[in-house]
Amino acid sequence: MAHTDHQSMRRVLRREIAGTIGLLTDEHDFRAMRRYRSFTFDDHPTYLKQVEDLLRTRAAQGSHTTVALFDPQEYAEFCAETGLNPDVPASRTRFTAELAGTGPTLPYEGQPLTQLVPALVDEAVRQATWDYATTLLARLGSCGSCGEDIGRAAFTRASDLLVRILDTAQPGEHHLVCSVTGTPEALVSVLHSDENSDGAVQLDEAEALEFTTVLALGIATQSPGGLVMRTCTPGATDRVYGWRLRGDGLEPLTAGEVFDAYCTDIESGDLISPESDVDYCVPPDLGPEGPTPRHSH
Repeated sequence: MAHTDHQSMRRVLRREIAGTIGLLTDEHDFRAMRRYRSFTFDDHPTYLKQVEDLLRTRAAQGSHTTVALFDPQEYAEFCAETGLNPDVPASRTRFTAELAGTGPTLPYEGQPLTQLVPALVDEAVRQATWDYATTLLARLGSCGSCGEDIGRAAFTRASDLLVRILDTAQPGEHHLVCSVTGTPEALVSVLHSDENSDGAVQLDEAEALEFTTVLALGIATQSPGGLVMRTCTPGATDRVYGWRLRGDGLEPLTAGEVFDAYCTDIESGDLISPESDVDYCVPPDLGPEGPTPRHSH
């Protein structure tokens, strides 16, 4: 009887343990891990199926699992820095535990891997974009004439502009894209916002932080860039608005310029076929502090 009680308690405790699984999302990363003898999977599709089966089993047992993006190059660097043997499962476990606190992760909530993998990759890109933009902002230092921290001032300015954009937008669901092209690497950030039943704007905090940081970088460096917003309201035609970065403000685009911006692929520059039932519009007025630069550093 006591033995059975101990087994039951262990099962209960097992459900209390939150786990993290490091996932190799693509074939290239999978092949990189196959150089280790202790990594015994033969092909990527079988590996993904086994991971999905494990996730489902843990979920059925009431266990919470977080999925982290496992990067073989970062893993090799981690092992070199910590003196761990990379060809030992325990080292992969240690690295995965580190990812749980610092790397891109998503909770497993029963979604198929065909949905989870792209979402995890998007999360990794978003985190890398935020890290890169934050680093560039921090390097800008202080304004030579006024002593103001350029990066911090630009972030405050970007936050104000984002609030104005959402405050002046028509009710509905908003999809915003900010692109900055003048920095060493072109950056693109996406933000989704919705409204609850009380009309209050709801944002993903991590998305909003990254979006504001990228917009701030464009403002601080006065780089070419712009912002496009699509508003979706049930029973109404979708409306698309746009602004270009100008000084430390935003200059509204004409309807024709919005059309050109929305129907051009950001990376290739190729034209994209316009959608039906979409209105390309001049954006609402953001007020005197929106389009007018206050000062330049």
